[in-house]
Amino acid sequence: MPSAGFLWQRRLRLVQRRMLWCPTWLGAFCVAFLLAAPAVWCFCYGESFLSLTDRQPADVLVVEGWIGPEAIRAAAAEFQQRGYQYVVATGGMTSGERWEQSGWSYAEGAEHALFRSGVPPDKIIAAPARQTENQRTFENAVAVWRALQARGIHPKALNVFTLGPHARRSLSVFAKVCQPGTQVGVIGWVPPGDASTRWWQSSDRARELLAEAAGYLFESLFNSGRSTNSPSKTESTRLAQHIPG
Repeated sequence: MPSAGFLWQRRLRLVQRRMLWCPTWLGAFCVAFLLAAPAVWCFCYGESFLSLTDRQPADVLVVEGWIGPEAIRAAAAEFQQRGYQYVVATGGMTSGERWEQSGWSYAEGAEHALFRSGVPPDKIIAAPARQTENQRTFENAVAVWRALQARGIHPKALNVFTLGPHARRSLSVFAKVCQPGTQVGVIGWVPPGDASTRWWQSSDRARELLAEAAGYLFESLFNSGRSTNSPSKTESTRLAQHIPG
């Protein structure tokens, strides 16, 4: 019969012998490579991956107004050189981002900038977004859909002109809103000075790249938290919210 001392030692036993598996040098290298490879790829190619340009043979060019006057002038050149029939300027209220003024509509600012750049006024469609505090790109896409529907324009394809690293997210969101009848392409405009430097040499570009990478991932995995991509359902929900119960 075990003694009381033996039983007490058994209860106080805090460690025990186990077999431990450790990777070999080759195994450790493989694990490190698998962990480091995605980070190295993103560091080297992340900005170019997000700054996608994939044009469709389209009659409609969409310009996200927040991208600023220099980019709007480039969008006007795109419109004149590629033979589009219409250009849609979209955006919500300004916050000073890439524009000197604030407190007015990005769509209105883009419309004026396009006109000053030589685009005929009858070819410009203003599509101001109503609520851009959250899901700005989605609200811009809904505003464009609404403006085209109001004019009876049903393009088979359209191209979205936006700032480089934002291009993949814009393409994803506009494609969801405009499906199934409209093919969506994208032009990721990169400022001329950025082509000769790396993104990590600029703190602004580094912050922008990190934010856009997170935004694209959130859109791809979780639909940016939206329950629907249908602009008609979105409009119905907003209408119901404004009708007294």
